[in-house]
Amino acid sequence: MLHKILVALDTSSSSRSVFEEALTLAKALQANLTLLHVLSQVEEGSPDTSLLSSPEYYVGLGLSTEILQIQRQQWEEFINRGMEMLRSLTDEATAIGISCEWTQQPGSPGHTICEFATQNGFDLIVIGRRGRSGLSELFLGSVSNYVLHHASCSVLTVQHPVTASKIKTARSEPAPSI
Repeated sequence: MLHKILVALDTSSSSRSVFEEALTLAKALQANLTLLHVLSQVEEGSPDTSLLSSPEYYVGLGLSTEILQIQRQQWEEFINRGMEMLRSLTDEATAIGISCEWTQQPGSPGHTICEFATQNGFDLIVIGRRGRSGLSELFLGSVSNYVLHHASCSVLTVQHPVTASKIKTARSEPAPSI
C-alpha cells in the first residue's frame, strides 16, 4: 500500500498537473504527500549564478560587485518563488484533508530526488515528464528518466500536455526511414 508519496516539482506551469495527479492519488489512498523542489541552475527559469561560485576571483579580475549583488538577488528571488509555490500547494492539499509538507533542497535534480526518497522511505515518487527525446534529451538531460532508472521505489510519470507548436513541429519533421 502507498502511504508516503513524494511529489517532485519545479516552478514551471506544467507542475500543476503533477501536483493534481499526486493529490488525486493521496486522496484515494489516504496517503501523505511531501512536495520537493530541487534548487538547480538547470531548471528552466533559473537565474544564471555562475559568478557566485567564486565571487572573489571575479572581483579580482575587475568585475563589478554590483553584478554579483544582482546575481545573488536573482537567486534569492528564485528560492522565494519556489517556497511560495510549495506553501501554496501545501495549503491547498491541507484544505481538502490531505497531510502535506514541503521541502526545498539544492542539488542535481534527479540525484537529489532519488536520494531524498530513499532516505525518507517514500513508497512512490510522482514526477513530470516533458517529453523530450533524441538530441534534446541527450544534451539537456532528463530528470524523469534519471529518476525512473535510479529510484528505490515506484515512480509515476505525468506527461505534460503537448503544445500545438510541438505537434506542428512533429508533423513537419520527415518520418524516419527504416
